[in-house]
Amino acid sequence: MGTCGYCERSGKTISDVIGFCADCIRGHFSEVWPQIAKVHAKSRKAYGLPTEPPHDPHGVSCNLCANKCSIPEGQPGFCGLRRVRDGKLVGGRPHEGNLSYYYDPLPTNCVADFVCPAGTGCGYPRYAYTRGPERGYKNLAVFYHACSFNCLYCQNYHFKEKTFSQRKLRATELAGAVDEATSCICYFGGDPGPQVLHALKASRVALKRNPDRILRICWETNGAAGRPYLDMMAQVSLQSGGCIKFDLKAWDERLHKALCWVTNKNTLDNFKELSKLVRQRPEPPFLIASTLLVPGYVDEREVDGLSRYISSLNPDIPYSLLAFYPQFYLHDLPTTSRSHALRCREIAQKAGLRRTRIGNVHMLGEDY
Repeated sequence: MGTCGYCERSGKTISDVIGFCADCIRGHFSEVWPQIAKVHAKSRKAYGLPTEPPHDPHGVSCNLCANKCSIPEGQPGFCGLRRVRDGKLVGGRPHEGNLSYYYDPLPTNCVADFVCPAGTGCGYPRYAYTRGPERGYKNLAVFYHACSFNCLYCQNYHFKEKTFSQRKLRATELAGAVDEATSCICYFGGDPGPQVLHALKASRVALKRNPDRILRICWETNGAAGRPYLDMMAQVSLQSGGCIKFDLKAWDERLHKALCWVTNKNTLDNFKELSKLVRQRPEPPFLIASTLLVPGYVDEREVDGLSRYISSLNPDIPYSLLAFYPQFYLHDLPTTSRSHALRCREIAQKAGLRRTRIGNVHMLGEDY
């Protein structure tokens, strides 16, 4: 653990990589940001990714996500996937997907498994094959190799090595991976946002090919997709019995930027918009929130802010608090302690949330 020049109290959990505690990031952001920004830049240069979203006045605009890149000729956008060639955007188009996929036997360790049809049978018989967990069925797990955020603690950071891969999979080919035992498709990554056009096309083709059976379409996302695409994601999930899982990484915008490079404003706004649709299909839950409890940074204050926000929108929105494991640039932090996870769950419940749980319990560590 490191020490923080602005912090007068001892005992805080501080990453040497970031060099500042959560309180100092929230209270002295303008002073500490330049140093943290260098860490983000280093983490991106290592994979040949742009250090910040391009906003070239003569570039081509991309509106797939909240970064709203304006990309110059021959260069990539912040996600690394969308780029400009001969004055036109390429990459992330409906017919080309930079991804890998696998079959995940159900029930599985999904963020929503405590409330979704695959894990509980919720929505049977319209949206689930069984009254309980869908044993014998499987999820088509689709991992997209690009992301619109730059989380320093990314749990799946190896995707960055494949962002520039030339190997592409057509949406129709991905849809063809659905077999008679597939009951749901889940798009994650990385993040599905930069390749949402491909995911939407694959979903529509798969649903059209399987009109008389259950096939839920689900998303695990940072929630920063552009609004027109977010609405399309919502509709395909609502109609199929699937869900959208928002990873709400932090409440304070300054802390969110320190951890993930980008603002959380669009994510929170998008979450609010989708919360208006929850009553259209209360069961199985359409919208789920999760937060990774990063020691020393995603503290009780952050969980309290997020919990109150979610509760103000709809207290029945499920909320999963996830255990952190040291990865990527925040490799010098401990795992989430059991006591911290329990305190955060209590905070979420006191905020009025009716469906909370602690995920990845097996990863919880001792107090520190």
